[in-house]
Parts: sequence; C-alpha cells; structure tokens
Amino acid sequence: MKKILLFILSICLLTTTAECSVYNGNVSKEGSIDGTHRIVDADTNQPIGGAEINIPQKKFSTKTNQNGMFNLKADISGDTIMSVKKDGYKPFSLTINEQIASRPITVGIEKSSPRDIQIESSLYHLGDNSFSELSANAGEFKVQSAGPSYTKQFLIKSTNGNSNLVIGSIIGIDTKMARSMGQNKIVYAYSSPPEVFFNGTKIAEIQLNGDGQRIKIPNNLIKQNKLNEVTIKTGRNMAQTSYIDYDDIEFINLYIESN
Repeated sequence: MKKILLFILSICLLTTTAECSVYNGNVSKEGSIDGTHRIVDADTNQPIGGAEINIPQKKFSTKTNQNGMFNLKADISGDTIMSVKKDGYKPFSLTINEQIASRPITVGIEKSSPRDIQIESSLYHLGDNSFSELSANAGEFKVQSAGPSYTKQFLIKSTNGNSNLVIGSIIGIDTKMARSMGQNKIVYAYSSPPEVFFNGTKIAEIQLNGDGQRIKIPNNLIKQNKLNEVTIKTGRNMAQTSYIDYDDIEFINLYIESN
C-alpha cells in the first residue's frame, strides 16, 4: 500500500458555532524508479504528459514527459509553492520544501467539471512589502505586493447549489494559531487572519498556511447568470502601533469548484 504524506490544513468557517474543520490532501511518497517525480490522473492513476510544473518564487518551469515524469531542477530551501496545470484538469498546488523535493513524489490531479470557474492562476502577493525575516515564508516572497486586498468578478452561469471556493495554496500567514503550529517564528506579535468575502459577505477566516483550502459558498449568496465577486483581505498586526501593518501573504490557484 502506498504511504501517504498528509498535508494537514485548517480553516475556521464562519458559522454560528465557530466550527473549525480539518481537511487532508495527499501526495504519495512513491515515485518513478529513476527517482524523478510524476503527475498522474487521480482517478485512473495513469501518467499525464504535458502537464506544466511551476515554482513561481524560483522562476522555475518545466513539463512532464509522456510518462508523466519531471525533475525539480531548482534551488529549493524552505517552504515554496509548486503549481501543476493541465488542460481539462483542476489546477493543483502544493507547498514543498527541500525534504519533500529530495524524495520521489507522485501527485494525482483531478479532472475539471464544466461548472468549475478559474478565478486566479497566478501567484498573488497581498500586504505592504514590510515584514520581519521571522515571518512565515518571508524568504520566499519575490512578487511585489498588490496591496492589502484582492477582488475579482466572474460570471456564474449555473450551479447545483453545492459550490466551494478553493485556494490552491496560501503561505505567509502570521496568525497566533500559525505561530502555535510552528509556521512562523515571530514571538512578539501576530496578525489577524486573512478574511474571505463572497459578494460582500464574509464567509471565512484563514488561520493557517496550507494547500487545497475549500470554503463552502452559502447558496443564498450565489447570483445565477450574473457577475459574482470574491475578495480576500490580508490580516493586520495586532500590536499597538501608530500605523497599519499588513500581514504579507501569497496565494495561487483560486477557483470555484461545483459538484
């Protein structure tokens, strides 16, 4: 049986009971015989050729061969985001480090649904470009901040009422919870969590860095056959200061998933 490396992430949904759910994503430790990595279809386990692999912070890009294999010829130190894209499949991203990259890994990606909506596929940096080197993932920030918030409009033609907003990967969060989990090393301060809004209503707070974070979109907020809007606001330093200090975070592969 394949051993599974679990990437555990947590997202606290805004419910009346302040419910906090834990989600698991999986990446197999088994790889190809020659030690390279590979991309396969999550359902059939068949190799996927021509899948694009990107590590934006390292400006690294490659594609899988006909056997779904690829090498990571990048200087990886610390946590960094690896993104996988292939036509007909949902975008996938994974936070890796030198230990993970040094072992053969197999990533299974899922076929997309006609109802899925790609909102953002690029790496996006929110904040003020002012952060401590002890901040989570500070050494990986290479993209200039676009400001403290991100907003995008998109058309939803139809939905069956079971839709999730998916954040492929998010790093840099300096909340108190992230500190307690060892995701950053700042001991003297922490930030409020990033907030997620859908059509102006707050639907989630993100407490931890992680991959494949799925946020349930309340049915009553979805506008059928109209433009809808998603906004992500980064957190603020909770220490008493004479100025607003925004938490610097980065995310990639934002999309709507409808089942």
